[in-house]
This record gives sequence, C-alpha cells and structure tokens, in this order.
Amino acid sequence: MKEDKLSELSMELSIDILNLVKDLRCKNETIISNQIGRSATSVCANIAESKYGHSKADFIAKLEIALKEASETGRWLEMLLKTGHIDQETHKKIDKTCSTIRILLIASIKTAKQNEK
Repeated sequence: MKEDKLSELSMELSIDILNLVKDLRCKNETIISNQIGRSATSVCANIAESKYGHSKADFIAKLEIALKEASETGRWLEMLLKTGHIDQETHKKIDKTCSTIRILLIASIKTAKQNEK
C-alpha cells in the first residue's frame, strides 16, 4: 500500500515541480530550476523502477536513491524560499508532499531491509 501512495505522491511532486520550473524559467532562474527539476522527477522515476527490481536489494537501492533525491529536492525548495524565488505558501505545499514522501520511503526501506533477513 505504501508503494501506491508513494507513486501517487511522487507523481504529484513531479508535476508541482515541473510547473514551478516553468514559472522559474519565465523569471530567468535556470540554475536551481534545472537542479530541482532533475531531483524531483528522479524521485518519481526511481519509485516506479523499484516496483520491477531484479531483487530485493535492487528494490531497496531504488528506494534509497529516491530518498536521496527527495532530500535534495527539499533542500532546493528551501533555497528557493530563502532567495525569494517562491513564496511561503508554495514552499509549504510542495515541501509537505516532499516530506511525506521521505517519511514513507524511510518506512518502506526499513521494512524491506527487515524482510530481507
């Protein structure tokens, strides 16, 4: 069940970030917009790939990559807020989704590692 929720939330995060990137590029902000676009869409891609892992270890590895990318995305969001590129409301909405994904990924990784033994 967590994987389905993860898939939904990661798609939501990717769409929100892609829309944000579009807005940022209209304002000529390309450095962070390129980075956050890659990290957020990588979260979604790695969660999708994890479902078809070759092994339990591959499944865990994909989720761990997604967790790292979600963490990076959260950091870029914080940077965008602190530099005035996004407002508090936008940050709060997207960061909540990103934080929820990280919590679910941590729980899924922990469970998968326990079941691996």
